[in-house]
Amino acid sequence: MKKTSARTAFTGLLAALALALSFLEGLLPPLPMLPPGAKLGLSNVVTMYAAGSVGLPCALFLAVLKGGFAFLGRGVTAGLMSLCGGVASTLVMWGLLRRTKASLMVIGVWGALTHNAAQLAVAWFLTSQAVVFYVPALLVFGVLTGLLTGLVLKLSLPPLQKMAKHMGMGGK
Repeated sequence: MKKTSARTAFTGLLAALALALSFLEGLLPPLPMLPPGAKLGLSNVVTMYAAGSVGLPCALFLAVLKGGFAFLGRGVTAGLMSLCGGVASTLVMWGLLRRTKASLMVIGVWGALTHNAAQLAVAWFLTSQAVVFYVPALLVFGVLTGLLTGLVLKLSLPPLQKMAKHMGMGGK
């Protein structure tokens, strides 16, 4: 398979995986004691993988695609928050993956906290300053979900790398 075709096919598989995880996560009941719409962020595992293994353009494509999926499935506000949070966290995770030797769990935490911060900025703009009362809960939740995201990626790396190698992507 040519390199461009392999990259396109692999990106398509990652997109399908990210959207499937996002959809499945949407089926989970709301988490008690958390702000409305708080999610585990499991599809961010795919974005973090893409940022570290496939490249920033692919990872940003996935973040934008997930934002578009949120627009279609949950409305404009959810879509805007997903898009802004996804793009901001992708940029932070990509930068950390390229420039540090931080563990995937640490990178996951920074990605989750950045995602939450961007979403709070959107909520502040769309609603009121009262969203600052969500900050303590989102800090704790962001650390926990970021650790989970990093751990899930660490455990998922071998099959993802095998799939990438099989498709001619090199499987870093």
